[in-house]
Formats: sequence, C-alpha cells, structure tokens
Amino acid sequence: MEIKKTTIYMWGTLLLIAFGGYLMMAGSGDGVTGNVVAGAGSGEVREFTLGMKNYNYYPDSITVKAGQPVKISLDKTAQGCFRDFTIRDLGVRKYLQKTSDFVEFTPTKKGTYTFACSMGMGYGKLIVK
Repeated sequence: MEIKKTTIYMWGTLLLIAFGGYLMMAGSGDGVTGNVVAGAGSGEVREFTLGMKNYNYYPDSITVKAGQPVKISLDKTAQGCFRDFTIRDLGVRKYLQKTSDFVEFTPTKKGTYTFACSMGMGYGKLIVK
C-alpha cells in the first residue's frame, strides 16, 4: 500500500492546525505555577513591556527583587511564537495574544532565569536579586 503525498500534506496541515489551537488554548488562565506566587506580593509591581528586535526579545535582560511582583506584557513587535512567553524554571507560561495581555507573578527565589518563546528561538534573562 502506497501513501500519496497529498495524504501526507493533509495530515501535516491538520497537525499544524491542532498545535496552533493548543498554543492558543494554553494561554488561558494566569500562566503561573512552580517557584512563584501568582499576582501581587509585597512591594510595588514592576512592569515590563518586551518587544522583538533582531529576532530576539528586547530588552533581553530585566532585573527585579525577590518577593517583588512582576508584570510582563509584549508590544506589537513580538510576533509568532514570541507571543508564547515562558520562564520554565519558574513555571511561568502564557500565550499573550494581544498587547493588553500580560503575565503577573512574584519570584520568590534569587537567581538568574531564562525567559523564552515556546520554541526557544527568542530568549532573555530575568535576574532576581
């Protein structure tokens, strides 16, 4: 039995559509688990808006204090997989579909954490002092 190329293309297309739907659905909820506290903590919220420059997040490094709430949003230059914002070591992941969407969390442990898009193509550092 021989499989036609059109059948392979059809299944590939369906898989891509299903994966895209998954990424969109993964954006629901607050996007926070792990070594952080969702929402407000002690102190004033530090707000950051990241964009995309030279195929990477810009700025690619942000510094906060442990226990200080952080609110991150993406501007309109961040496109594609860059809108699926992730800090794996802190259990933070949220698909920020619109520029008004944000992820808010409070890092509780000092250290340097990598933030990235879902595919790891764009990345940066969150430094918690």
